[in-house]
Amino acid sequence: MNLEDLEPLLLRAERVLERLEAWLPRPLGAPDWELSTAFRYRRRQGMGRLEPVRHVSTIQLADLHEIEPQKERLWRNTAQFVAGQPANNVLLTGARGTGKSSLIKACLNTFADQGLRLIEIDKADLVDLPDVVELVSRRPERFIVFCDDLSFEEGESGYKALKSILDGSVAAASDNLLIYATSNRRHLLPETMKDNLSYQHTEDGELHPGEVVEEKISLSERFGLWISFYPFSQPEYLAIVAQWLSHFGLDAAAIEAARPEALVFALERGSRSGRVAYQFARDLAGRRALDSGGGSA
Repeated sequence: MNLEDLEPLLLRAERVLERLEAWLPRPLGAPDWELSTAFRYRRRQGMGRLEPVRHVSTIQLADLHEIEPQKERLWRNTAQFVAGQPANNVLLTGARGTGKSSLIKACLNTFADQGLRLIEIDKADLVDLPDVVELVSRRPERFIVFCDDLSFEEGESGYKALKSILDGSVAAASDNLLIYATSNRRHLLPETMKDNLSYQHTEDGELHPGEVVEEKISLSERFGLWISFYPFSQPEYLAIVAQWLSHFGLDAAAIEAARPEALVFALERGSRSGRVAYQFARDLAGRRALDSGGGSA
């Protein structure tokens, strides 16, 4: 077979290789770190990448009310981390709409000028977390990997990847990275009645959890700091409403007059939370501005 006969075969082989290369996993590429203080991990066509967040939330710690103990604990842990001191991975759990995610975003804005950066990653992509850890390990910035509304069902692959990074893998996470996660449940895995059957009773009456229960609580125990959030009382809810209405420019008399409407709004939503208070304030402020002729035609 001469060279001319081989050329079509070589061209065909090159096309096959090009197609195969498109499917092969590629190393996670670094983004332009100057474009933002926050990044999202996204997987597209089998390849992961970090995308800069163009419009980062501007919420500040001073905007968050009625969660002072939680605010103090997360601020202190983050301050230690940014200063290069020992700090813990954090699990923020509890009632929905009470400021868990907002508190993390506010900490980013507080410490961004000191080199803090945030990487948001969905639980479905946690299997790629080791690649993210490796990518940032030699960067001078301090990184928080943010997992919002984290919970797992039985057998999900991201569970073991996160567990290994938190504590248990031969390759430890670099000291410039922490994981902050929020969840509505403390143990992150569903708990069922049959789990109680695995508890064991000793001769002296002590109760010990079985292997099933131990496995379900082992992930949350790997977070060094737990911060719990609780439903707001009516006075706390109204205080948050007042703070947001003031933020939107309403005076004291208008804020006082809005109290009954704010309570009805919460009753209709079935929740007294910071999120509901913010939503009510936006709604009321927007309606008042429109009624006063402040809207655009």
